Amino acid sequence: MKDPAAKIIVPLDVASETAAIALIDRLPQVSFWKVGLQLFVSCGDRILEVLREKEKKIFLDLKFHDIPNTMVGAIESAIDKGVDLITIHATAGKKALEKAAEVSKKNNSQTKLLAVTLLTSINSRELAFDLKIPLELPEYVLQLAILAKDAGIDGAVCSPLEAEQLRRVCGDDFLLVCPGVRPNWSETADQKRVMTPTQAIAAGADYLVIGRPIIAAEDPVLAWERICQELAEKV
Repeated sequence: MKDPAAKIIVPLDVASETAAIALIDRLPQVSFWKVGLQLFVSCGDRILEVLREKEKKIFLDLKFHDIPNTMVGAIESAIDKGVDLITIHATAGKKALEKAAEVSKKNNSQTKLLAVTLLTSINSRELAFDLKIPLELPEYVLQLAILAKDAGIDGAVCSPLEAEQLRRVCGDDFLLVCPGVRPNWSETADQKRVMTPTQAIAAGADYLVIGRPIIAAEDPVLAWERICQELAEKV
């Protein structure tokens, strides 16, 4: 792998713009950052301006899930902000996914839309007993990914455990972004369907979302470098 660092997206899972800027400045090697609900609710789109000013790539992970017209409006606004990746829930349905894909193409946007299949905090038992989904977990994730691909969505967010199957069925041009990635030396915390970075890349992931092993580390720079080195050596 020529540039393992380019495969890693680091979440700005902090509570304020000040903390986010401090983390960005502490890890100048990171080129791709994820902005999620906590930070976006805290400081709004100002953080997107900060990232653009620093010439960083932006993964806006707000997981839009609403009626088609509302989702289209939200996606148009996000495209106007110049983000690179946007997440939408596949369970919003085929019509919403098709409308989302249409608005992206209409705007001739470079922004990629990713369908969220199943959160990596949910396991097979919870899928069956809490959500009452009769399908096996891998089959459920695959069906949502196929729905998204058929609707014109650019890719999916999935556990690395499902990446190999999605890559095989959905093809090489279907973008796969995988959270639930943990080095062997880190804790899994609330992630239940996990792989190591090298395993996830080998399974077919295009990007790895790696948060707490880096940003919660005693030395985030050292943790980042350690992960990059492991990817460079083993993949």
